[in-house]
This record gives sequence, structure tokens and C-alpha cells, in this order.
Amino acid sequence: MPLAPEPAHRHGSAEQVGLLLVNLGTPDAPTPAALRRYLAEFLGDPRVVEIPRALWLLILHGVILRVRPKQSAAKYASIWTPEGSPLAVWTAKQATLLGGYLGERGHRVRVRHAMRYGQPSVASQLDALKADGATRILVLPLYPQYAAATTASVFDAVYAWAGRTRRLPELRFVNRYHDDPGYIRALARRIEDHWMTHGRAEKLVLSFHGVPERTLHLGDPYHCECHKTARLLAERLSLRPGQVMVTFQSRFGKAKWLEPYTEPSLVKLAQQGLKRVDVACPGFTSDCLETLEEIAQEAREAFLHAGGQEFQYIPCLNDQHEWIAALADLSIRHLQGWPTQSAPDAAALQASADRARQLGAPG
Repeated sequence: MPLAPEPAHRHGSAEQVGLLLVNLGTPDAPTPAALRRYLAEFLGDPRVVEIPRALWLLILHGVILRVRPKQSAAKYASIWTPEGSPLAVWTAKQATLLGGYLGERGHRVRVRHAMRYGQPSVASQLDALKADGATRILVLPLYPQYAAATTASVFDAVYAWAGRTRRLPELRFVNRYHDDPGYIRALARRIEDHWMTHGRAEKLVLSFHGVPERTLHLGDPYHCECHKTARLLAERLSLRPGQVMVTFQSRFGKAKWLEPYTEPSLVKLAQQGLKRVDVACPGFTSDCLETLEEIAQEAREAFLHAGGQEFQYIPCLNDQHEWIAALADLSIRHLQGWPTQSAPDAAALQASADRARQLGAPG
């Protein structure tokens, strides 16, 4: 593929630093047609489904994309908002707020957001950052725990864009932040705030997105990082081992995935006599289909049907102050050495010089 032409270089222009927040993605609308486009891109990624390519594409286009779009569209319709997909809404807000938080701390950074699958695409937003004048770009996936199917796939998209780009910006990547103190504090604050309003169950279930078990044996650190997040969060909340449980949701296909599975675990807890359960999803930084429909609707119904009496879903971090502050801290650490400090204006420089002369410093 030939390299894309570049606009004329602007000599003497100030260097800009860009930051790209990347989330998984969402369809454009809760319709079968939109879901078909989205699922074709998502499930067509070899990072997401690791089985022989030719066989999988035959199954995907011959079976799954003929059946699943209609089913998924109905689920998306149940959580869709007047502003659009919750994931898209929250991710856009996070990018806007992060730019503001960085600016308040004296850092001039152009922040944009992208979706790995769907719109706005990673390539289009990298192009936009370049058009903004960014010569250095930090890529920050909104996945706290590293997985090849998520974090690495974001990097694939960046590398694919780079392979078509003539004048590349300097690039940095954030791999993981599953044990970042700010992230853990934000999670704990979200749960504590919920408990203050709604009371507290005797069991807190932490549900992470599942992946096939074979990825653990192939060297993917995701399982271990989920458990470390859960351990640090439980310690922060002063929970005993019996008060917290780690589960994995969103199983797809017939292969064995990371266990225990979320919904069967909730059913079992209800059958054992547990009357109330609180459920949080620490691996999701924005509420989306997997949290609002799969957990807050389907899992709730399963728990209550099995004999439970009260099911409390604790929302994701979304636009929570502590979370955006943690994102800002994380970003600043990874931006070290890049020219992000806002230059003082002429009036500020003159005021500084006047103060220096008043103190007897050399002018």
C-alpha cells in the first residue's frame, strides 16, 4: 500500500502533544444492520478469536452474522440513550474531562478518543491529532488489565495506521494500570459512595470480562491482573476474603473460559441462601452493554429468579472525579519529558520579571 501524501511541513510551528484514549467500540445504532457492520469488524479481528482463520471466517460470515445481529440489536436497544450508546457517551466525556484536568495542572495536551471497532476509528483520530499539529502522541487504552484481545489489538490498529503514514509522530503506549493506586482509589470510592446511599450487602461480586482459558496458558497476564486488581480493591475496602468474590462474564462459544462464570455463580449464591448481592465490574471503565444489559438486567433476573431478594449493580467509573484525576496522573507520568507544560503568556513573563527585580534578582 502506498504511503499517504502529507501536508506541507510548517516550519517554526510550536510542537504539540496529543493523547488518544481508546475504548473497545460500539455500533452506530441499535439496529441489525449496524450490529452486522460492528460485529464483522470486532469478531473478524484475529486477536479476538484465535482459531484457524479460514474456518472462523466461514463460521462468522456463514452463521454468526446471519443470526446474532438481530439478537444483539435488541439488547443494545434496551440500554440505548437519547445521546446514543452509553459507551460512546461516557468515553467522549472522559476525553473532554481529561483534557480539562490536564490543562488545570498546567499541561497543554490535545486529547481525543477513538474506538477500536466502530467510529471514531483509531486511524481517523490519529490523523486528526496530526492535523492538530501533534508530533508526539500517547496512546492510552481504557483497559486497566492487559489482554492480547484488547490492549494488543489497539496497538495493532496504531501500527497499521503507522504503516500507511509517511511522517510519523513519536509514539508511546500505556500497557496496563491494573494496580495503579489512583485507579484502585477511584474504584473504592465508587463502591463506598454506593454503599453510603444503598447500604451494603454481605457479598461483593467483582465481575471481569472473560477470555478463553487457553490464553492464560499461552502467557496472557489478564487473569492474574484481574485478581490483583480485586485483591488491592478488597484491601482498600477492608474486606475479608469471604466478603468478596471474583467472577468472569461474557462467555462466547463452547470453549472453556476463565472461571468461575458470573451468572452461574450468582445463581449458586442465591440458592445457598444469600438474599442480597452487590456487583461491580472493575475492568470496565465505562458502562456499556456488558454492564448495563448483561449484569444489571440479565444477571439481576437470574439472581432473583434463583431466590435472591435484592441485587445492587454498582455503576462503572464513567465521569467520576476520582477516576478522571487518576487518568490525569497516569497520563502525566507517561508524558514525562515531552513539551506539555503550558508556556506563560507575555503578561505573566513580565510580572515574573517585575517580581524578580523587586527581590533584587538579576533582570
